[in-house]
Amino acid sequence: MLSAGKETNQNIIGRFAPSPTGPLHLGSLVAALGSYLFAKHSDGRWLLRIEDLDLPRVVPGIADDMQDTLEILGFQWDGEVLFQSRRTEVYQAALEELINRGVAYSCGCTRSEIAKISSAEGTEDVIYPGFCRDGLPPGKVERAYRVKVYDEVVSFADGIMGRYSQVLSASCGDFVIQRADGPFAYHLAVVVDDAESGVNQVVRGADLLSSTPRQIYLQRLLGYPTPSYAHLPLVTAPGGAKLSKRDNAVSLAAGLDLRKDGGGLLLAALRFLGQQPPPSLTGASCYEILDWAITRFDPSLIPHVSAPLIP
Repeated sequence: MLSAGKETNQNIIGRFAPSPTGPLHLGSLVAALGSYLFAKHSDGRWLLRIEDLDLPRVVPGIADDMQDTLEILGFQWDGEVLFQSRRTEVYQAALEELINRGVAYSCGCTRSEIAKISSAEGTEDVIYPGFCRDGLPPGKVERAYRVKVYDEVVSFADGIMGRYSQVLSASCGDFVIQRADGPFAYHLAVVVDDAESGVNQVVRGADLLSSTPRQIYLQRLLGYPTPSYAHLPLVTAPGGAKLSKRDNAVSLAAGLDLRKDGGGLLLAALRFLGQQPPPSLTGASCYEILDWAITRFDPSLIPHVSAPLIP
């Protein structure tokens, strides 16, 4: 069984890593605040990374807007902002290492082919059946690179959600680490970035909980240390539906006056995370609110269930 590591209370390095495919929204604010408080409460560092690998989906100007928005809300990151689009050579080196070690291979299967197999077997989850694991079959052309997985259990203790385990061969099969159209997959890029930046604490939304075992698996293959993980509850629309990013933007680009309303948004996000800011903080500046939150932050109060956030 592979189990995740755990960082010491010293030299904690956390991060916030939004994708510039649209402005920051209420869910982004909760993820930024949660990761910030986990790191800063322990006198750690907090890094900012822009995950812009999927260039066709990147919205021009949004990366700058994200940084401006975070600054006005009082967030202060350590070091320079990291852009994934400038790091393809680093990801290529990691891919080549996996290929040379015989744990990654080229695949010629299309998504529709794999989905048909899963449908024929009566399963809802799309699990790669391993058609190209021993070499491209005749007539197939290279479309992606996949990493080999086996029947071992990958397990970790999440700081909020508790113990989480997966058998990758049963949950996803050999998974993609570089796509046919060129971009490196999210799993490979974040693993390489976290390791090279020294990140030892990953705090993010619960929608990424199920993908964490794949990242831990890649960390083991590449000889990287495994950070601690804490997955925050998701912000939903009233009634539990998926939150609309467009209608819940927390961004200068969306026309919000964050110098006026930012403090109220931070207080709402703190309450969503189970913290209990006093009434005296109403009308306080973003910096005052964050200073209070860093000092009084109690991770044990964070709820486990997703819910709406009422600004």
